[in-house]
Amino acid sequence: MTRTIVFDFDGTLAIGHGPVLAFADCVAPLAGKDYLARVKAALDEYDAGRSDFRDGYHIVGALAADDGVVADALSDAYSRSRDVLGTEEAPVQTIDGLDEFLAGLGRHARIVLATNAPAAGIERVLNAWSVRDRFDDVRVSVGKPAGLTPVIEQALEHGPVLAIGDIVEFDLAPALALGADTALVGATAATSSASVTMRGATLTDLRPDIETWAATAESRTPAP
Repeated sequence: MTRTIVFDFDGTLAIGHGPVLAFADCVAPLAGKDYLARVKAALDEYDAGRSDFRDGYHIVGALAADDGVVADALSDAYSRSRDVLGTEEAPVQTIDGLDEFLAGLGRHARIVLATNAPAAGIERVLNAWSVRDRFDDVRVSVGKPAGLTPVIEQALEHGPVLAIGDIVEFDLAPALALGADTALVGATAATSSASVTMRGATLTDLRPDIETWAATAESRTPAP
């Protein structure tokens, strides 16, 4: 039996609004007056748990669309912002002790990173955090939610699975549908009505529970 933990990247391992604001900076020349100020105000509301947006990227895109920015231009702006991920233009933070945390989990479970983000910048950030070698598999441009389903299915063939992310619809719903365990982190964790296995504001809050899961989780019959 092999346990598997599937981590999301943005909003889960990568925290802070640096990459989101870099995206907004790339969009701003195309958007309306005070666009950046409106994005920052919406991010404050999101952080306080008073928002219907999925995450910061949703905020940037939705406010830009309201200003008439077309989808192709948004996509180009996002790509340019990811090219500088992990630089001073798009700083990325993570939890304290991430390497130690992942090393401990890796003694009991297979560690997978599955993100909708493109490859640009991901390796740079993981190497900067000195954790690239902690992941047994890194999958980019996954196409969640649908693209996460085969990842979870394949892992469930070998043992229990824990999916960890900050957006229920994208990061956790496929795992829930297949009967896997789930952990919700981020600004929506306190208010979401989703039936997740565990929840907390950050991975730091959930660290003891995740470590216990990695060491003790047993296989179960997957949902049909």
